[in-house]
Amino acid sequence: MTTLDVSNLICAAHELARESGLHITIGDDFEEYIGITGTLPGKSPTYPHFRPDYSDLLPGKAFWIIGRDREDRVAHVQAMRLYDLSNTSLEEHLRTLRACFADPDLKAGPDSSCRCYAPSARSITGLVAYRGDLWLREDFRGRGIVSSLGRIAFGLAWAKWSPDFIYALVAGWNIEKGIADRHGYLRKEPHGAVLRLPAQGIYDDDWLVWLTREDVQNLLLSTRMPQSRDKNN
Repeated sequence: MTTLDVSNLICAAHELARESGLHITIGDDFEEYIGITGTLPGKSPTYPHFRPDYSDLLPGKAFWIIGRDREDRVAHVQAMRLYDLSNTSLEEHLRTLRACFADPDLKAGPDSSCRCYAPSARSITGLVAYRGDLWLREDFRGRGIVSSLGRIAFGLAWAKWSPDFIYALVAGWNIEKGIADRHGYLRKEPHGAVLRLPAQGIYDDDWLVWLTREDVQNLLLSTRMPQSRDKNN
């Protein structure tokens, strides 16, 4: 799959989102992002992974996506970042809290911990992208837009980084309701991150869901192109 192929597929997914009433913007200023996500009714606070006061969100290594409705009100947010795990594994990355904090000893707070019981996390290495902080306003749910938003994120990650894996950590209800499937995640294991961050009020037991490089390519190639409109009809 070439860069041009990916560009066309991102544009196709973007057009499908636009047809559903979302105008998509992309950026990498996470101070701006936190200023936006902190004011959204019904959205849980952004985790340390995407907070510049906790994490090193280096230029070219992280980006956010924001969708606004036709009245320019924010209706969707998500973010992605890249980790180089060439000399470690996702299991160790999560367990040491380096997934959340640039300096866990300094930033995590007392009694913080993370346990990863997903066996496959030990074999997830190399360039690994994390997708998180996903939120879609209630009135946009059920419109079939979720898969397009995933493909925009996965396409951008492919074009920017060509990662070996893309992963997310999701609550069990996402699995039960098939939401992770609709986002395109093909692989999943429970107890991927049993996370305790008392200073931030975070107590999670999330599933690990992920895609390989080949999975991402196949997912992008399955993106439905918008039908061209014949001006004579």
